[in-house]
Amino acid sequence: MNRRLLQAATTVMALIPVVTGVLTMMGIDDPLYRASGLPRDALLDGNLRFFGGVWLALGLAMLSLVPQIEREGRMFAVLWGAVFLGGVGRALSMAWLGLPPVPFIGFTLLELVGAPAFIAWQRRVAACAPATAPCPA
Repeated sequence: MNRRLLQAATTVMALIPVVTGVLTMMGIDDPLYRASGLPRDALLDGNLRFFGGVWLALGLAMLSLVPQIEREGRMFAVLWGAVFLGGVGRALSMAWLGLPPVPFIGFTLLELVGAPAFIAWQRRVAACAPATAPCPA
């Protein structure tokens, strides 16, 4: 559970919202939404594009933490907390409207289980950083 592994995993995880955020900024013309046959609606399109921009920004913010990840505990927790809350929203949608396609069930599990795990991992790395006390065994 070392620093470099956390940096690599965070980079990979941050690239997901960067790439999907850019795609979602295409609104209803995003390949995923276009394939679902959503109606061409200005409100829906605008909300999808807004979500895509926020999602892209979250990924870029997460990437900005990577160089000094052991010192970025508060912001790291805020960003992963946002991902967790997004998972809560997806879970509510599943409870009220039914299951989405299988990949989105996996995303939801990652958001609900992975987000707290990443926060705990970062805290462990921070506790083991040279400027702090020795890492517990």
